[in-house]
Amino acid sequence: MASKKGGVLELAVLGLLHESPMHGYELRKRLNTVLGMFRAFSYGTLYPCLKMLLTQGLIVEDVDEPLPGTLASKRAKITYKLTAEGKEHLQKLLTEAGPAAWEDEGFGVHFAFFAHTRADVRLRILEGRRSRLEERLDDVRSALTRTRERVDSYTLELQNHGLESVEREVRWLNELIGREHAKAQDLSGRDSGHAAEQVPEPQRDGTDQQDTKNTDSPR
Repeated sequence: MASKKGGVLELAVLGLLHESPMHGYELRKRLNTVLGMFRAFSYGTLYPCLKMLLTQGLIVEDVDEPLPGTLASKRAKITYKLTAEGKEHLQKLLTEAGPAAWEDEGFGVHFAFFAHTRADVRLRILEGRRSRLEERLDDVRSALTRTRERVDSYTLELQNHGLESVEREVRWLNELIGREHAKAQDLSGRDSGHAAEQVPEPQRDGTDQQDTKNTDSPR
């Protein structure tokens, strides 16, 4: 489980640094606000990840030393930036569309960077997530059927709430998948129209031109 969290955090850090270089504290705040699932992460989790990315050459540190005459206690500010290798590695991570991309642990982070993800990969992740939740729906409904007569009203309400949450997410995914298909069809239609515009008109051969001249000339 730790390795999964590490991979998710790596993707999140690289994705945020791709948008803009950041200080460590700013990066942590962005993880907390933009990617809400990281609220439990602390500096103790983030900085080992940053150190690993530095060692791998995926990010670099830009140290802003305090100006002469400032308080000696003032620390140098370190800004983390993505390297060319880091950008390449991020693109590789964003093409991954296996189960890790649509399970609970990783889906939110992958979705947060859909703007940088290829359309076919986005669609595979969304459809994978929907299939996973549909399996979960079957399990929850089966559990409700088996336990409805044996649980108290509060437990039943909790189970129904969980069922409604999953159903709501499935509806949301259906809408997203529909939009992705519509975008793909629209792009396909534009490409077809553009290709048709570029088809050259057939040129008349010399015989046709000569016949026209002979027809137009006075007798």
